[in-house]
Amino acid sequence: MIGPMTFSSRANGEMEKKMSKHAEYAERGGLRRSVGAGLLLFLVGCTTPSWTPAPETRVVGAAPEYVIGVPDLLELTVWQQPDLSGPVLVRRDGKISVPLLGDTQAEGLTPEQLAERIRLGLSEFVANPHVDIAVTEMRSQVASVIGGGVLRSGIVPLQRNTRVIDALASMGGLTPFAKKSKIRILRDTPGGQVEYRFDYSAFIKGRAPDSNILLEPGDTIIVPE
Repeated sequence: MIGPMTFSSRANGEMEKKMSKHAEYAERGGLRRSVGAGLLLFLVGCTTPSWTPAPETRVVGAAPEYVIGVPDLLELTVWQQPDLSGPVLVRRDGKISVPLLGDTQAEGLTPEQLAERIRLGLSEFVANPHVDIAVTEMRSQVASVIGGGVLRSGIVPLQRNTRVIDALASMGGLTPFAKKSKIRILRDTPGGQVEYRFDYSAFIKGRAPDSNILLEPGDTIIVPE
């Protein structure tokens, strides 16, 4: 009887040791899993982008000092308010139609000034409105191209960097009989009319890059034949 009882006690002791080791391994494994899960949550938290509020006003498509005129085409965007956003035309009376506000003066203002005016008006209806103004077509800023040496005479809408060569190209280019070296640009200034010369042939050959001046509203390009 003693033998079996002694064997059973030893077996129980060995079994307890094995169970203790298994518990230790399980505890270590659980700890590793906990640490791994915590590290994963930390990394996810670090890579989650922070939310940045939109600016109250933003001007797009034109220089900040650009003065809106008739009949410029604007794009009004009220952040997260699609029903209040969309294209607006500056009418002959210098005003635009703005949802909730009705007729709003636009002519004579910079895009930033107009955006701020609309923002203040919408503040009575929308909490903290964010307004964007984009000048998509600067139709009030035009130059003229005339003369028998150009394929088509007419008005050229000026973008931010419209130059002489751009205006001529928009009119179809020059005729075979154009006097390419005698193109003139007339500009009215407070001190009187100023005349610039543009030699098309020299410019094409890279000899007169400075003659391809940046056009200003009201300029007249004359291409003789």
